[in-house]
Amino acid sequence: MTRQTGTYPVELGFLPDAFAIPDVEHPGLLRVGERGAAPYGGESVEHHDCPTTDCTHVDVDVDLLEAGFDTVDLAPFADLQRVLERIDAAGSLIEADAAAVQAALEGAVLRCASGLTLTVLYVADEGQFMRTAGPNRMSMVPSLPTGKNGHGPADAVHADQDVFGTPIRQLMGGDGPTLFRHDSPGVHNHEPSLMLVNLWIPLQQITQPLVFADGRSIDRERHQLRYGLATNSFLEREDDVDINDIWMFLHDSGQRWFFRSDMDHRSAYVFNTLGTAHGAGVLPGEDDAERCSRALGAGESAVERGDAPGLVEALGDLDGTQTPEQATPALRDAIDGMLALADEARSDPEAVCGPMARDWVGRARAARRAVVRRSIELRVVVSVDH
Repeated sequence: MTRQTGTYPVELGFLPDAFAIPDVEHPGLLRVGERGAAPYGGESVEHHDCPTTDCTHVDVDVDLLEAGFDTVDLAPFADLQRVLERIDAAGSLIEADAAAVQAALEGAVLRCASGLTLTVLYVADEGQFMRTAGPNRMSMVPSLPTGKNGHGPADAVHADQDVFGTPIRQLMGGDGPTLFRHDSPGVHNHEPSLMLVNLWIPLQQITQPLVFADGRSIDRERHQLRYGLATNSFLEREDDVDINDIWMFLHDSGQRWFFRSDMDHRSAYVFNTLGTAHGAGVLPGEDDAERCSRALGAGESAVERGDAPGLVEALGDLDGTQTPEQATPALRDAIDGMLALADEARSDPEAVCGPMARDWVGRARAARRAVVRRSIELRVVVSVDH
């Protein structure tokens, strides 16, 4: 099998067709039934392997206005880079750092890869989170988030806000559809230069990448469905706005999907909060990355006990494991590194459990951390300069 650098079969989660029901408040359109899937829960989600283009290696014609997503260069913002490095090292987002991120972005002029220029007019206090995801949907967070932390990936493809729904309707006095550029089932508004967008900053993402649909490939009347997401477990809101009106999506083979296989906090995604379909994807080879990560974790415990036979036993799960040819270059390199550490330990377990223990454990932990996706997201109002 040849190594790929263009298109990969990425596993994405979608709302099952059975959960789509007529939207009585919007005749001719669909919504999600009461027992439908939520984007962050993983329940009642069906998975499809979607051909997905890696924009890291292939030039593609997508931008924020037409496709609904783009990337922006954050490297020139020195203050922002320093705080992002601090957050990544800490592995959590504290209030002081969240405020520093907001301060660094207020009024910033962001340059998109497509050539568009975005001026940040407002950074919302609500909706700033850190998400953590292990390879192959390996859980890295508690069952319930705590404030800005403890959030897992979005297993189901979704869009974050219905411009006609709660809380946009209340916050904007019903003027959201007129003020903001949006694409909604049955109606759109492409005139405003004002956009409500998500700024999604990857601290690291060689696994569980964020994947986007080209909005031009979405049949919004047939595949985009209203859904009321309960927010009381992760947002502090008044009772009249505790249900967040968002969008869920059905799968269709005509949809076109895109991702970047290797990003860090020097760049970020910007995408339309009001209609861009997106979700966390599982890349080919993430199952091998998970197996390597779990085996090294068990091996670290054995080394810390000074248990050479236990180290060999822990790494036995990797017998016959090879770096998958179909994986992205970044993921192949990460798996190669973990397998090399396993081979080193199995070749001389007594030394690794003895004088080499501290060094080997440190390198193993760093190798496992490299396959954990960490990201920060914010909700931002921008004005677009064509």
